[in-house]
Amino acid sequence: MSKNKAKILGVTMLGSAVLLSGCGLFGGETQKKIDPPKSVTVTNKPVSKETTAKEKSKVENVIKTELYLIDKDGYVVPQTLNLPKTTSVAKQALEYLVANGQGTDMIPNGFRAVLPEDTTLSVDIKKETGVATVNFSKEFKDYKPEDEAKILQSVTWTLTQFDNVKTVKLQMNGHELTEMPVNGTPISQNLSRATGINIDTNDVVDIANTKPVTVYYIGGEEDSYYYVPVTRRISNTEKDQYAAVVNELIKGPSAKSTLVSEFVNDAKLLEAPKYKDGVVTLNFNKNIYDSFDKKEVSQSLLDTIVLSLTEQQGVEKVAVQVDGKAEIKNDKGKKLSEPVTRPEKVNTGSF
Repeated sequence: MSKNKAKILGVTMLGSAVLLSGCGLFGGETQKKIDPPKSVTVTNKPVSKETTAKEKSKVENVIKTELYLIDKDGYVVPQTLNLPKTTSVAKQALEYLVANGQGTDMIPNGFRAVLPEDTTLSVDIKKETGVATVNFSKEFKDYKPEDEAKILQSVTWTLTQFDNVKTVKLQMNGHELTEMPVNGTPISQNLSRATGINIDTNDVVDIANTKPVTVYYIGGEEDSYYYVPVTRRISNTEKDQYAAVVNELIKGPSAKSTLVSEFVNDAKLLEAPKYKDGVVTLNFNKNIYDSFDKKEVSQSLLDTIVLSLTEQQGVEKVAVQVDGKAEIKNDKGKKLSEPVTRPEKVNTGSF
């Protein structure tokens, strides 16, 4: 879906904590302008050391964790929640994916957990290989057939957010699973992010001669938008993976999709992306501007670029230029002259 459709839907985007210091989807809170009161009474109430210590302890005792949940449209979407600090972060993350479990009250409206109710589990991570083996109880098989692929994607992407997990193996009652127990979906020997998420094969004629790339579009609704990873298929003959990612962003999601894109169809790269020391540099034409008069680029568009390209192996930062100039601004008037890194966590709040 194009930028024009996104505008019709009333998309209002805010920035990333990495791109904008402190507001937007990647971190921080959205601020609202309010009319000041006609009179203000100030009470100098001291803040006790005990209060300060409690607030500090509250922050120190939580860990921001991405949980891959299912949204109302059926997409598997990361939502970053503050979970209790623990030495078993990977196991805890999966436990919060159990329906009607300990994470029930924390799950945002419009989302649901992916693992069947009463499922118990253990997680064993081999430091040498980065393989995480998850052993589920027998309750794991009590899910709806249509959720089967989504469960695989959710478990894989939730676990691989942790630096010490590269691939995932699944077991049930101590026995290795080579296929899912309800609908028989084959399970790769080493599940990874390369396996894909929210896989879109629309308009793909010969899937055998394609390879996957994951890009980020925008889902949700007004006052509650978020980024959704989608795995598309590109031709095996495509040599420039970075350009292919950008082209999928410009093309936008499938017409059958409820997702939207901030790109317009006539936005394009003026030259091949350049890669050096973990940084990809992109040079766009002026049609990337959200406002031609102000020469501003939508922050949400920049966010989708950074999220999508840093899914590529070896990409740590993205530099964006317009007509060869690095001095561009986002739609908040913030100058963006330095390469941008991927945020630690995605979808830390609605925007």
